[in-house]
Amino acid sequence: MKKSLISALTTALVVGAASTTFAASNPFEDVPADHWAYDAVAQLAADGVIEGYGDGTYRGDQEITRYEMAQMVARAMAKGANGADKALIDKLAAEFADELNNLGVRVSALEKKVDNVKWKGEIRYQFTKHSMEGINDRDKHNNYAQLRLKPSMAINKNWTAMAGLYYGGLNAASKQNLNNAQNVNDFHLKWACVQGVYGKLTIDLGRTFLFTNADEGMIYDDYLAGGRVTYGKDLKATIAAGRVDNNWIGIGLKDAAGNARDAAASTYVGGEILYNKDNFSAGIGGHYFKNEKDWGLEYGDGSAQIWAVGLGYKFGDFRLSGAYAENVKGKDGTGSGNRKAASIMLKYGGAKLNKPGSFEIEAGYRHLGKYASLIPTYDYSLNDTKHWFVGGKVTLFPNITLHLGYADGKKVSDGKADKYYYSRVQFFF
Repeated sequence: MKKSLISALTTALVVGAASTTFAASNPFEDVPADHWAYDAVAQLAADGVIEGYGDGTYRGDQEITRYEMAQMVARAMAKGANGADKALIDKLAAEFADELNNLGVRVSALEKKVDNVKWKGEIRYQFTKHSMEGINDRDKHNNYAQLRLKPSMAINKNWTAMAGLYYGGLNAASKQNLNNAQNVNDFHLKWACVQGVYGKLTIDLGRTFLFTNADEGMIYDDYLAGGRVTYGKDLKATIAAGRVDNNWIGIGLKDAAGNARDAAASTYVGGEILYNKDNFSAGIGGHYFKNEKDWGLEYGDGSAQIWAVGLGYKFGDFRLSGAYAENVKGKDGTGSGNRKAASIMLKYGGAKLNKPGSFEIEAGYRHLGKYASLIPTYDYSLNDTKHWFVGGKVTLFPNITLHLGYADGKKVSDGKADKYYYSRVQFFF
């Protein structure tokens, strides 16, 4: 079913995992466009179990109410199903139990409780090659597999607890994982938070996500220990505050005295205003990072103050998007190119997990100054580079995707050649 346009390619991966919504029982309240029920109904429709409004249509150009969703579920329950389809129907029945009861379809208290804890996740395999002028290529091959488990637990009709449990990947414990065939034991809690939803108001608290939506992740896509409040539907306002890891400062670099840097942590405060309706999206944001350390020539008082704007427009199967950001706190000695970031991208199609053969391709150009694009969301575009890129994703089988990408350019800081090759296979469950 068609949903509202969601900004950012991968916002959907990291942000979609953290946004499971348990709506109130008001039968005339819309089911949010990112609610898992849409994917469940789409799967049942593909299997011929569910029949939308009864006239063969789904009216997918608009959000539907919980009452309308319950009517579809009731028809599916009456028709019956086996195996995976029955499990989906039971899950939908538990979610819309109050509305089904109002329709005279009985759902026992036990059935309502079955899906109080839900699990989803993925296994991914990734191989990348980063070729930088003057550096041995063999030292820049990354080859790893990773398991990601993402449980969500209903607290009540408004609040949900969520977490991410990761095993493997590139980190201090596993290093390059499959490169050295280590038997690693680094299963760890990556994030954990609670989310409250009250109509158009969403509250996130804990170790959650900081994704700069206005610029579609060009500035930052990582974790925030703190809170975020979002209000609105087509026009949304977001404010967030907390602490962030300082891996954006430059891991492995040294200060003027030759000492290794202690990145410590930064205090973060920021906000955004986003508009997203029909085929058009626009946003503006401001983000302030204050570090406990003084980073001298590069960061002055240890802070970064970054402003950003972004635009996107969809026409047919194409979407054109662009963003610009500037760090107004950086010293002139850092070079203006290092304090600015810009991206323009043209995307065609869309890879859907439940539709084998569906695909998307993208191409564009990015200038990612390292003091403006701190931890960008891009899979094959790194900060401190200016480059053109091309990539694509295809759904090979239901819930199995292949993603390829290539970027070719130069370092912003020293002008040396920089190339990046990227491949990833993901198995979602």
